[in-house]
Amino acid sequence: MRTAEQTRLDLFAALAQLSRLRPEWRVGQNVANLAMTAGRLDAGGVWDLEDDEALAEASRLIEQYSEIDSEVAGPGDAPDRGRPVGSASQDGVAGSPGR
Repeated sequence: MRTAEQTRLDLFAALAQLSRLRPEWRVGQNVANLAMTAGRLDAGGVWDLEDDEALAEASRLIEQYSEIDSEVAGPGDAPDRGRPVGSASQDGVAGSPGR
């Protein structure tokens, strides 16, 4: 049986991996995206998100974005990791306004 501490450690590792796949997402965007993909769409969705739900959604997003990056990159190409510095638009599952 998975302990709460192990789930949390795995979640932090998954957030780090997701941050490498989508460096344009801020930490708050990552957490909000996990809540939204878990179906927690109300204003308190992030607050109510359980660690095991967040881990499951992080794993799903990592798989999704890893596949996208591998399809975009040709053999021997590095995947595109974002846009030039100073770009005003923000990508994300939740969609967010510019800064």
